[in-house]
Amino acid sequence: MSDDDSQQNFILGFLMALIALVIFFVIGIVLWHKSHSPAAALAAARPPAVVISAPAPGAEPKLAEVTETVTVTIPDGASIRVVNGVVNFYFATGSADLAPGAAEALAAVIKGVESGRKAVISGFHDTTGDAAINEQLARKRAEMVRDVLVGLGVPAAKVDLHKPEVTAGTGNNAEARRVEVKLVD
Repeated sequence: MSDDDSQQNFILGFLMALIALVIFFVIGIVLWHKSHSPAAALAAARPPAVVISAPAPGAEPKLAEVTETVTVTIPDGASIRVVNGVVNFYFATGSADLAPGAAEALAAVIKGVESGRKAVISGFHDTTGDAAINEQLARKRAEMVRDVLVGLGVPAAKVDLHKPEVTAGTGNNAEARRVEVKLVD
């Protein structure tokens, strides 16, 4: 009888240890994903603002204004292009990760919002894969850009997410997977 109790105690102890191991494993994965999320990567990669002139005492520093076409490309396909005041964020397939330099590319948008205009963000996707999943991903990408703008001090009331009538973007697949940020009066 004592042999049976010993075996039962061993099995119960083993099961409790296994359950604890699974719980710690799940917690570890959740923590790892949080530290490797797009928002955490953006916060870690965000360089300080560029001051273009020393401010007068009591005045706010002026940020650099992007006035020309700027293109930043990284190997996985994420990139940023600023043309005529419209900021286009391009994304790798299946990803909502922003390319480095998002804050700098949005400098002209931030300045426009400070002068009383509104930022309108529209998300587009390519035509490969499931259309419903692509629309969700386009929205997630647009929300990511909105979160960066708000994180840079733009009031949320000055940023509108606008779902285009046709969310499938134009151009090749890399050009179609984009979020556009425009200023409107």
